[in-house]
Amino acid sequence: MSHLATTEDRAQGTEWWTLAAVCTGVFMLLLDVTIVNVALPDIQQQLHADLSGLQWVIDAYALSLAALLLTAGSLADLYGRRRLFLIGTVLFTIGSAACGAAQTITVLQLSRAFQGIGGAAMFATALALLASAYRGRERGIAFGAFGATTGVAVAVGPVLGGLLTSGLSWRWIFFVNIPICVVALAITVAKVQESRDPKAGRPDWFGFVSFSLALGALVYGLIEAGRPALGWGSTRVIACLVAAVVLLAVFVIGELRQQHPMFDLALLRKPTFCGGLIAAFGVSSSVFSLLTYLVIYVQDVLGYSAVATGLRFLFLSAASFVAAAIAGRLTERVATKLLIGPGFVLLSAGLFLLLGIDADSTWKHLIPGLIVCGVGVGMINPPLASTAVGVVSPDRSGMASGVNSTFRQVGIATGIAALGSIFATRISDGISERLAGSQTAPYAGKVAEGVTGGQLKTVVAQVPAAARQKVSAAAVDSFTSALDHIILIAAVIALVAAISSFVLIRQQDFVAESGPDQGPAAG
Repeated sequence: MSHLATTEDRAQGTEWWTLAAVCTGVFMLLLDVTIVNVALPDIQQQLHADLSGLQWVIDAYALSLAALLLTAGSLADLYGRRRLFLIGTVLFTIGSAACGAAQTITVLQLSRAFQGIGGAAMFATALALLASAYRGRERGIAFGAFGATTGVAVAVGPVLGGLLTSGLSWRWIFFVNIPICVVALAITVAKVQESRDPKAGRPDWFGFVSFSLALGALVYGLIEAGRPALGWGSTRVIACLVAAVVLLAVFVIGELRQQHPMFDLALLRKPTFCGGLIAAFGVSSSVFSLLTYLVIYVQDVLGYSAVATGLRFLFLSAASFVAAAIAGRLTERVATKLLIGPGFVLLSAGLFLLLGIDADSTWKHLIPGLIVCGVGVGMINPPLASTAVGVVSPDRSGMASGVNSTFRQVGIATGIAALGSIFATRISDGISERLAGSQTAPYAGKVAEGVTGGQLKTVVAQVPAAARQKVSAAAVDSFTSALDHIILIAAVIALVAAISSFVLIRQQDFVAESGPDQGPAAG
């Protein structure tokens, strides 16, 4: 009895340390999803990268995160969530150091993928560690803090990235992770309690390979579709997209036949779980994917420095932080879909407010949309965290959180790739159309490549002086028109997610908790 009380007291005394370790680690790994954006022009110049190379700097990280999250969740249930979180933090630290020291674009891409391996182990175990440490009312508070951390981390990335890039070097956007990693490691080793699933089976390696290949083929095909020399109808792009569909079908069939699948497809019978997955994908593939191209617009078209660009996105991150703090408290009293659904409505409305960008627009045009988007994101993230593990029993929380986190990263990877390809295609077509029939027509291809690669001023300076004004006007008009187009697509994605959230998320799907010291179930 005395031993039992001691163990329980120790667990209660460490639960807030668990929250601190998880939020520190997750803040760092999610920061690296967007912190790179404002540094892309500097990276391109120093490492001599083209547009495809820059896209892979972002997507190599998101791709390895998405591909490994499900397997990491299974390994965490089997071998221990604390252990996997520690391993992931160490790998992430090594990857960050390698990114900062990279001397070629290929080494940077590979180092980013290695970062993603560590990030997957950390992200897949984060919600499961919280679910094991907290019960009742306190779980809602912990999920609120986690949701606020995720929202602010992704939104504040451009700000911190701008400060580090302008003040030091783009390499410091990676080096800054190292001391934060050390803090997360120290807290986890000293204070976090171990937890695992006693019924966990062996990892599903067949599912891991088939899913990874499917996602890799999809992202590669989407990125290649944006190349002017290829396009959506090229044999390579079609082959990649077809391969992705076939491999995804193989993955689904394999999961149905596995005794211990890494993704138990039976979870899809719960409408709330499906609604949570759509919401996770929707928020990442809309506003967070769009951030990359909004940053390029402010920095390359409007001409602001990296730090000035980052500071302008404080409208988004500040609104997200305030709204997430409020939403985190409301998760205890308000039905989950009444936060997530309206959050997506606001997100879609904010994206619609961003529409109308043209050659005469200033950065102030973005302010109303960024604020409304921030409020929407802040309302979505805290309750969305509870849909990941709130509809399953605690012993299955590792896999459930891994699946939800996977859909977040799939949204980032495919969103950046798809929006980027549409963006590049629209710019190329627009420039060709605007320069057709004039003496500047031969420059269309080169100008389009430079504009989509964030080098608008550089490429315009390379054309003859007499043609610069016409080429510059065509480039800016095409860029803003293409940006308006992908903003509209992002707004529609958010609207679809809003409808899905209202229809699919139901309170009766959440697993009720019992016990004298436990409050109502999360969500």
